[in-house]
Amino acid sequence: MADLLLGQVLRFDGDPMVAGEGAARHDSHGAVLVDQGRIVAVGPAERLRSAHPQAQVTDYGRALISAGFVDAHVHYPQTAMIASWGKRLIDWLNTYTFPEEMRFADPAYAAEIANRYLDLTLSYGTTTVCSYATIHPASVDAIFEAAQARGQRIYAGKTCMDRNAPEGLLDTAQSAYDDSKRLLEKWHGVDRLSYVITPRFSPTSTPEQLAAMGTLWREYPDCLMQTHLSEQPDECDWVRSLFPQSRDYLDTYEAQGLLREGALYGHAIYLTDRERARLIEAGASLVHCPTSNTFIGSGLFDMGLATRLRVGLATDTGGGSSFSMLRTMAAAYEIAQLRGQALHPSQLWWLATQGSARALHAEDRIGNIAPGMEADLVVIDLASTPAIEQATRRADTIWEALFPTIMMGDDRAIRAVWVGGKERNAP
Repeated sequence: MADLLLGQVLRFDGDPMVAGEGAARHDSHGAVLVDQGRIVAVGPAERLRSAHPQAQVTDYGRALISAGFVDAHVHYPQTAMIASWGKRLIDWLNTYTFPEEMRFADPAYAAEIANRYLDLTLSYGTTTVCSYATIHPASVDAIFEAAQARGQRIYAGKTCMDRNAPEGLLDTAQSAYDDSKRLLEKWHGVDRLSYVITPRFSPTSTPEQLAAMGTLWREYPDCLMQTHLSEQPDECDWVRSLFPQSRDYLDTYEAQGLLREGALYGHAIYLTDRERARLIEAGASLVHCPTSNTFIGSGLFDMGLATRLRVGLATDTGGGSSFSMLRTMAAAYEIAQLRGQALHPSQLWWLATQGSARALHAEDRIGNIAPGMEADLVVIDLASTPAIEQATRRADTIWEALFPTIMMGDDRAIRAVWVGGKERNAP
């Protein structure tokens, strides 16, 4: 039997980063018809109720029905160490990240954290993530098995590192290629799972390993490739010292076949003019990680790039300090303000849904409410706390009603989550 969900409905007919708030469509008395894991219809509540009298109705009242959040850059193995104090990137990796990732040699621990991570993110309304694993193949198996059990669309890959990391976290160019290929052939395209080729970043991969990943990507061109780019100035200096032959940071990837459509670069704060031009020309995707960029003291991303590139939004847990895409939207707003740009609520919501889906080249499947799309949905209580309720009481528009939840909302705002057309219990 089909499900008919009633409430306020928010969807997009275009890109508000380019077209403004008019690209969004809001129905104050809307409905979404879901059947066999997909959205069948969307429109006014009364029209859909009349057209589908046999559907099972769930009435969410004045709550907002949206596409589920899409988190385009995360490190699920860092779940337990989120909000660790006081380090910049390189020290933070050595002090917190690498010791924690060593624990994923134990498949049981990897499974425990994978399940914990997906339960946490679902409680915040996130229905799709794109995650780094660790160098251990079992860490990839763990996140895919946990996602498969929940019916989720997930992107993930084995992190590859053959230098500048502890001995227990090093592979080689050949073993990284072999392990990645084996995992890719095991998981890519199974159910709602997608493998992502994943060199961590240039400082922890030799040119030989980056070249091996480029070779693998040429062999499996329908996969995505994810890595990091220009997160902090001292990182950029380190890359220059490790790759004196390269024109810039991006060239360390470009020279090894790791720049084209389907490339996902996290952070991308300190870009040169050449790098910007090449990213645009190649059709690459950038992923903005605002809570991470402030928590680790990285810098301020230029959201103006979103008019010329695919730009997604991400928590970057555990460098990011929250599992919540609401908190991530708030941080993105604050960072844009510091750069003199006031992001409209429609643009923030787009970045967390359809914008991130576009970055993952999945905008035809997730991130929006439209017939034929996969039925991953979040239902938002727009009066989830007394502070938010009093702020929205006099709202005249959907944006005035939604913005307080963006800035002050947390898991209490998540009234329900639907994954693949099935409702999951929200907190």
